[in-house]
Amino acid sequence: MADRRDMSANPERRGDGRPSGAGVWVVRALALVIFLIGLVLAGGGAWLLSLGGSAYYVLAGLGLIVAGVLLARGRMSGALVYAVVFAATLIWAFWEVGIANGWALVPRLVGPLVLMMLVVAVLPLLRPGRIGWGGALGGVVGLAVLAVVVTVISIQAAPDRQMAAVPRPEAGSMPDPSIRETGADWPAYGGTYSSRRYSPLSQITPENVGQLQRAWLYHTGDLPSEEAKDSYGAETTPLKIGDTLYLCSAKNILIALDAATGEERWRHDPGVEDKYIPYTAACRGVSYFEGADVAGAPAAPPAMPTEGDCATRIIEGTLDGRIIAVDAETGTPCAGFGTNGAVDIKEGMGEVVPGMVSITSPPVIVQGVIVTGHQVLDGQKRSAPSGVIQGYDAITGEQRWAWDMTRPDLTLPLPEDDTYTRGTPNMWTTASGDEELGLVYLPMGNSAVDYWSGDRSEAENQYSTSLVAIDVNTGRPAWSFQTVHKDVWDYDLGSQATLVDYPTADGPVPALILPSKQGDIYILNRRTGEPLTGVEERPAPQGGVEPDERSPTQPASLFHTLRKSDLTEARMWGMSPIDQMICRIQFRQASYKGFYTPPTTDQHWIEYPGYNGGSDWGGVAVDPLRRVIIANYNDMPNHNILVPRERADELGWAPRSESRGEIGGQEGAGDPQAGTPYAINVNAGWRLPVTLLLCKEPPYGGIRAIDMDTGQTLWDRPLGEARTNGPFGIPSMLPVTIGTPNNGGSVVTAGGLIFIAAATDNLIRAIDMETGETVWQDTLPAGGQATPMTYEAGGRQYLVIMAGGHHFMETPIGDELIAYALPAQ
Repeated sequence: MADRRDMSANPERRGDGRPSGAGVWVVRALALVIFLIGLVLAGGGAWLLSLGGSAYYVLAGLGLIVAGVLLARGRMSGALVYAVVFAATLIWAFWEVGIANGWALVPRLVGPLVLMMLVVAVLPLLRPGRIGWGGALGGVVGLAVLAVVVTVISIQAAPDRQMAAVPRPEAGSMPDPSIRETGADWPAYGGTYSSRRYSPLSQITPENVGQLQRAWLYHTGDLPSEEAKDSYGAETTPLKIGDTLYLCSAKNILIALDAATGEERWRHDPGVEDKYIPYTAACRGVSYFEGADVAGAPAAPPAMPTEGDCATRIIEGTLDGRIIAVDAETGTPCAGFGTNGAVDIKEGMGEVVPGMVSITSPPVIVQGVIVTGHQVLDGQKRSAPSGVIQGYDAITGEQRWAWDMTRPDLTLPLPEDDTYTRGTPNMWTTASGDEELGLVYLPMGNSAVDYWSGDRSEAENQYSTSLVAIDVNTGRPAWSFQTVHKDVWDYDLGSQATLVDYPTADGPVPALILPSKQGDIYILNRRTGEPLTGVEERPAPQGGVEPDERSPTQPASLFHTLRKSDLTEARMWGMSPIDQMICRIQFRQASYKGFYTPPTTDQHWIEYPGYNGGSDWGGVAVDPLRRVIIANYNDMPNHNILVPRERADELGWAPRSESRGEIGGQEGAGDPQAGTPYAINVNAGWRLPVTLLLCKEPPYGGIRAIDMDTGQTLWDRPLGEARTNGPFGIPSMLPVTIGTPNNGGSVVTAGGLIFIAAATDNLIRAIDMETGETVWQDTLPAGGQATPMTYEAGGRQYLVIMAGGHHFMETPIGDELIAYALPAQ
């Protein structure tokens, strides 16, 4: 009788021990969630299994369906079935990826663990009076603590972090003379035209970098209009000459600042309109020239300017295709340069729709000749403007030569009815130069449409995706080295070549280091272009829409590659088992033959690494004393498909000159490739459509130290925290290293530090060269998709970074140039 009175007094308890009242609906709600998840996993898992994928998902789904049905009936056995599924999931997860790969465990275990906690939490409702609420709470807390411990251990023990000793400079060792071009100054985009991004300054060290603080902040005032709000990406790296900094804003406003205080000295706005913005409003930097004789100058050097008449000048290329020269002292246009201080590189190109031709990288000036390429808007049409490379007199602006690769014997001036060959590969990034040899090293891009090669000329096939050494006196190639044959993956060379001296059996050889988007790093003789380290032709996948066009082999560097192993189904990712399963299905459905998978139209194909690298325009930095290469890199695939012309027309995919015509957007997403049989649709990063998470497991980017003499990896670590990333585009705010996509480069110093922003976490950080550990960081007010620089002013070493953000990298847009220094003594 006592038991009956107790039961009647407790409406949540039934005579058979099952839940009643509100407890019934709580258990049934959880049962419904588990049942529905089970249905999705069972159905999707069966699909995946039919494609040759993992059997886990269909088995787990069936188990969840059974658990859900039993729980809905108030059966304790439902909880036991789920516990068995959860235990099996643990075993499967650790078997498939191991315990040390924390990010790979997230989609496999986090969702199931949350459900396990909920099942434990409702146990008192399933067995009222037998299982107390305190015991259930203890179980939930225990599971949570275990999850945190395993996650921390596994993430910290991530296999992508490996360390080896970085050599210290020998006592009393001195850099070679060319390194002394940096130091107090930073006279070129890459430090010098050797592009080492190295400074011999050593005031800031790993021991005192923690004291680094903001010295000043400057606003350029160049922020996007409403029309251009999705197309900004200020990427400038300032120059420092004497006591002045020189920089350009996103839309080419030239600015001079006091190097010690950040106070504006002058500014010149060339008046670039929004309509000329290609995918991104970006100016990576400017060039400096002073009218003085140089070693190895041409036989007929340009006339020197008179005192006070632009004796020193700042040169920049603009988004609307002009080269502008202004007086470095006043910012006034150089009247003797071209027309009112400007020349138009579009002359001779024929029809040029606004936005199709733009200069986003600083020109190189060697032996008094300005050498410039330009960006041609990707993916629009086969008959896009020419990728012609042009040389101009640094004093007068007179065109010295033009290298049109299909017409090597071209003479200037062009007849009025003649144009440079349309659709040829362009050089959109920054070149490097050798003043003594009179050579400029051009990292060439691809022909006008990246993903179709059937009608390229012999010259295009020779020079596309190649490093070309061009003689500044003649405008003729001295040599070329190709990194991809018949490129249909947008693997154009985005990185500057870095000039070094390289040891050989016959002594040091003038050499260069060439990084590539596909991750390979080559060492070449910079006089001849011959590889100084091994390069071999390896068999490449065949097939696709142009089987006769695919090269049977592709070159591979034996010195070093940043590229990771081929993708597998197990490396697919997501927020939950469902996300991961969807990515696994997409992986199994896609054409993937490994590296260099040919493009297809009947199914998606996977490109890995994607078109953002590997190494992109940030390039590498080189410490010539420690003889170490510092390379930050991306590690993401693209999920691509060619779209037949008829379907592309139905979708309204047309060149910029026609129906679409807007600025901004994601490169490769719905690009028309007019004049070819196919348009292209690129899912850059391979994102899921709803959660916006990437299908490949982290890390998505890293930074690595490489022994320059042997190619050995000294250390390798993910670069970037998860704080601004998360599902549905919601920042997680987690200060946990995940390795994010990154754009921008690093600078290294004799003080033993690497300074870099680049990642999507809006941080600038200092990394200890010897250990690879972050020893200082600061949160930027906007994205740091630029390469920092360092200099000395008033006895203090400064670190400067442009926090301009980048729409493609989805970082906040800003206009702040920030300088850091140690506290003044």
